[in-house]
Amino acid sequence: MATSSREEAKLERFLHWLQVNGAELRGCKINYSDSNKGFGIFSANDVSDGVLLVVPLDLAITPMRVLQDPLLGPECRAMFEEGDVDDRFLMILYLTVERLRKNSSWKPYLDMLPTTFGNPLWFTDDELLELKGTTLYRATELQKKSLVSLYDNKLKALVKKLLTLDRDLERDVCFEDFLWANSLFWTRALNIPLPYSYVFPKIQEGSASDGKNIEVSTNICKEELVNGKDEKGCHVEGVDIPVSKATSTPKQKETVWVEGLVPGIDFCNHDIKAAATWEVDETGSITGVPNSMYLLSAGQPLQVDAEISISYGSKGNEELLYLYGFVLDGNPDDYLMVHYPVEAIQNVPFADSKAQLLEAQKAEMRCLLPRSLLDHGFFPVGNSNTEGSEKCKIDHVCSYSWSGQRKMPSYSHRLVFPESFLTALRTIAMTEDELFQVSSLLEELVQSREGRQPSDSEVQAAVWEACGDSGALQILVDLLNMRMTDLQESSGTEDSDTILLEKTRITESANQQNENNLSGETDGVARLKSMTRNVWSSVIYRRGQKQLTRLFLKEAEHALQLALSEGN
Repeated sequence: MATSSREEAKLERFLHWLQVNGAELRGCKINYSDSNKGFGIFSANDVSDGVLLVVPLDLAITPMRVLQDPLLGPECRAMFEEGDVDDRFLMILYLTVERLRKNSSWKPYLDMLPTTFGNPLWFTDDELLELKGTTLYRATELQKKSLVSLYDNKLKALVKKLLTLDRDLERDVCFEDFLWANSLFWTRALNIPLPYSYVFPKIQEGSASDGKNIEVSTNICKEELVNGKDEKGCHVEGVDIPVSKATSTPKQKETVWVEGLVPGIDFCNHDIKAAATWEVDETGSITGVPNSMYLLSAGQPLQVDAEISISYGSKGNEELLYLYGFVLDGNPDDYLMVHYPVEAIQNVPFADSKAQLLEAQKAEMRCLLPRSLLDHGFFPVGNSNTEGSEKCKIDHVCSYSWSGQRKMPSYSHRLVFPESFLTALRTIAMTEDELFQVSSLLEELVQSREGRQPSDSEVQAAVWEACGDSGALQILVDLLNMRMTDLQESSGTEDSDTILLEKTRITESANQQNENNLSGETDGVARLKSMTRNVWSSVIYRRGQKQLTRLFLKEAEHALQLALSEGN
């Protein structure tokens, strides 16, 4: 796709910057993709080893780089050691500062990055209303409030102090700078497997005062700095959105996982069918560049000038929109989050006793329901990917009854809802008589074992023995009905969303939308009502949530009927 002279100039400066810093474009090129994706990586020529791009990890923006920075390092180390900030805050602070510096060494890279994002934090007030009734609406409100507080109470004064000391302030910092840096981190950071010696180096430096060598370490606590997991979650004051970053399986041993931005690699856009993946080359045996990250062809032939994509992982539209600012129509990895409000437990009968039982059973108050679960239910939809379906099979309690009085339900192999969540709902639904029966069963067990306390699975079995499934399934049906009511109250039905999408076209800005809607053109396309891409993404996401709610509600209602008919 053709680019403007301004974009071509930015790209030329960035490519020169990459080259100066040791990066090598071997089988690819970086070009402008489109207004939605921005810049992307495209195939240039065949490479025998499949290595398309190599970037030295010295070029990555990581917490170690921030802590060793001459300007930010001393201040950040003090805050980090006191526990005032985490590693993600360090990188977001670093990006904010570098954006405002006149002579930042990162300018060729930063100029290539988007200035706005498609995630809900950047929505207009009207666009955000399109999400009302969804999990994302409340999550966005809470996250925006949290970010404003963090900016006002910590980051604003700190950035001003650092840039004043540096005397390199291009302009005053504003909240949008921080919001930009926050979005940049969440959309582009990778979870990188790095050699332990690379993360915690011991650097030999010459001492100017006595001419001797002194050993300087980063003095960073491993447990504090390294996330240590392939996935990372985002918790927003009572609203959980499962978040996992694009990762690659390392072949090297003794590695630690560190989040960071890798210029060049991070221009790969997402596709479910990825054309490439990335790996870390610790020794340089593959790329010839020790301690580097490289982009590797997934194996299939690449057409010249075709965009090279990687997979961000199996993510539903809720996560894609919240983090990356885009959705996939008909996303096979879509999911529905269902939860029982924690605050509501205080209002149920015998709340304290039930809270103790919930803790003893390690019961979950919320559950994630991937679309692929439906393939194992009473009404298979038949359009989920096979791999996802295999990952989402449910483990039920193996021995439902220890007295033989309650039989194994005929429907247990078709029940798609996680046992840990049903365990919580059974406990919440318990009557006084059922609660007494559970206590009696557990007392008998403790006495027969000379005081040894029952395991969580034994407590679950006792609750099942006393309660069965019908009470839990009735609560589940109620929760799903309430979810559907919330979704439809603000934006109508699933069918109304479909009609809306059929009668509209996407524009890239609110101004263009208004111009198109007011234009007097009469051709077939112009008669379509315009909506911004943010609105389109919101409608796709909320329609998917309505569809999943309808399908899982159908499963829950049928399971409830069977449970009642079998006396469960």
